[in-house]
Amino acid sequence: MYRSLALGAALALAGLLLPDSAMSAPAPKRELAPLPSSKTALVPFEVTPFPYHGEVPDKNQPFLDVADGERRGHSTVRGGTYWEDQTYSDQRVLLHIPKGFDPRRPALMVVFFHGNEATLARDVRTRQAVPRQITESGLNAVLVAPQFAVNALDSSAGRFWEPGVFAQFVREAGERLTELYGDARARGAFHGAPVVVAAYSGGYNPAAFVLHSGRVEDRLRGVVLFDALYGQYDKFVGWLEKRPPAFFVSTFGKASREENTTLQRLLTERGVRIQTTLPANLARGSVAFIAAADDVKHMDFMTEAWVDDPLKVVLRRIPGFTRAPAAPAGATPKQK
Repeated sequence: MYRSLALGAALALAGLLLPDSAMSAPAPKRELAPLPSSKTALVPFEVTPFPYHGEVPDKNQPFLDVADGERRGHSTVRGGTYWEDQTYSDQRVLLHIPKGFDPRRPALMVVFFHGNEATLARDVRTRQAVPRQITESGLNAVLVAPQFAVNALDSSAGRFWEPGVFAQFVREAGERLTELYGDARARGAFHGAPVVVAAYSGGYNPAAFVLHSGRVEDRLRGVVLFDALYGQYDKFVGWLEKRPPAFFVSTFGKASREENTTLQRLLTERGVRIQTTLPANLARGSVAFIAAADDVKHMDFMTEAWVDDPLKVVLRRIPGFTRAPAAPAGATPKQK
């Protein structure tokens, strides 16, 4: 018994005599590493396309131009009246970080603008498989997809019509992605990531205004249209004739063939060099128009165009953002 007490006292005394550095040394921090599993979520944002209480550009009339008591709505040519509470109030954004994303490596932010009659869960995530295509592209890229008009025949850009709001949205996306990733040390990767805007169908309208007044010139790496050119020629031409340090790709089928032909003509007249095949390397300043066959369905364009999974195919042509280091020269790939 006395021996046990003596041993305990000796151990306690030894603890008291340990140097301060040994007593207060923090536990080693977990190293940043590739994400072990993908993360996908619908996240509420503060800066979003809707609600929007301003005017429609070039029309000098309020966006919410219909009233029924206290209820407000927007009148459209194709869809009739859509009410704000049902169609223009969803402030959620679809975020996706693929398995293997590594914040220590150069990263890319893909901002996707859906088309008409769409919701983020049903269409962007499931039917168009946008998160899956980003994952399978092999790029160290993340997805940010805001909700525009909910399930409506409306291409309105909402607050993205306003100068600089898209830049605010991108900054908030950096914070929300950091929260989803789960480690504040990854913040720099998201806030510094170059941006690629990908727009499908009616997403052409917000894409055009991003080029015109989004104020993200310092981060914009490229723009890709997927059967998504139905006007706003002046904004696309105005951006491209400045020879921006970003690439531009417009892929199209029968639905937007005429509009794409018009844009090619306008650019050629201004001396902008265009290509009609997808470059192996989407270098800054490259401009390409890719035609799909007339039998390609517009509704299926995000998964079945001139190739299957066209978003994945285009992203793979962007150099410098590989998710994992390339295998050493001469290395033999693992057999499956």
